[in-house]
Amino acid sequence: MAKHNYSAGPCVLPQGVFKQASEAVLNFNGIDLSILEISHRSKEFIEVMDKAQALVKEVLEVPAGYSVLFLQGGASLEFLMVPFNLMNNNGKAVYLETGAWAKKAYKEAAALGNAEVIASSADKNYNYIPKGYQIPSDVDYFHCTSNNTIYGTQIKDFPKTDALMVCDMSSDIFSKKVDISKFDLIYAGAQKNLGPAGATLVIVKDEILGKTDRKIPSMLDYQIHAKSDSMFNTPPVFSIYVSMLTLEWLKGLGGIEVMQKMNEDKAALLYNEIDSNPLFEGTAELEDRSLMNVTFLLTNEALKDEFDAMWNAANISGIKGHRSVGGYRASMYNALAKESVQALVDVMKELAAKHA
Repeated sequence: MAKHNYSAGPCVLPQGVFKQASEAVLNFNGIDLSILEISHRSKEFIEVMDKAQALVKEVLEVPAGYSVLFLQGGASLEFLMVPFNLMNNNGKAVYLETGAWAKKAYKEAAALGNAEVIASSADKNYNYIPKGYQIPSDVDYFHCTSNNTIYGTQIKDFPKTDALMVCDMSSDIFSKKVDISKFDLIYAGAQKNLGPAGATLVIVKDEILGKTDRKIPSMLDYQIHAKSDSMFNTPPVFSIYVSMLTLEWLKGLGGIEVMQKMNEDKAALLYNEIDSNPLFEGTAELEDRSLMNVTFLLTNEALKDEFDAMWNAANISGIKGHRSVGGYRASMYNALAKESVQALVDVMKELAAKHA
């Protein structure tokens, strides 16, 4: 019996992708070499890179004038690469602080230059998305985090600004339709909806690069990576290959619009149970609830051991909440089947039948 995997990341990926990837580890494309040992300069891997980049552009409908990069270092390295590439020595960047990762992104920028938190939801332990703030037009860029895995919040409407728009979409990219043209730079660690840890996706508008007066170390320079077609140094071959397979899987399902509907259905199923079951309560503000990460608490902590035993017995994995929030977190990324959500809902219903 397969696990119902609610891990926040690295997380659930499609079973078919695992099968293809495992075969490629032994013999990639019938060449009697493993995907783990082929040269990143080989014709076979260049075809993988080209296809992965093309699929990103196709699936997300990336407009002309953007580069798609597969880099390393996770979103955490992007926290530093963004200000290096976009913030002038005497410039300024503003950040929307909606959680732990947004705060870390701001700290990296503040260590390099003049950065400011323009709005924050820290006053309520990040259980909502700030609104009504004004973004100055004279800043080098505005940075936000689209989905907050720890706190279960998600930006539904992005602000309009004349400044460069930068977004960390690590935990909800490919989960819903996004107008890429509204952003100048998007980055995302692969290990949520795209592939295994190791690769970092960057989508950047070409015209914004090379404009800073800052000296950028080569490995941190987006322009160098773009000119090298993500091959400035040895790329994370296996992670990019699995990401390509996952994008093929997503395209085969019908693309982003189909996936968005599936994710909305899964989220509605679980949120409806949380809201109707007297033994549970959500932690995020209703209007800002994430489709990807559902955070909730027991209303009676005395039932914790019993509930934990029940979901474990149902073969459910990875729903313990982050230590900064407590309770439970159900991460429902693209590859999590609705049947897995139903399994959790059934356990919640069973607990209520005993005690409510």
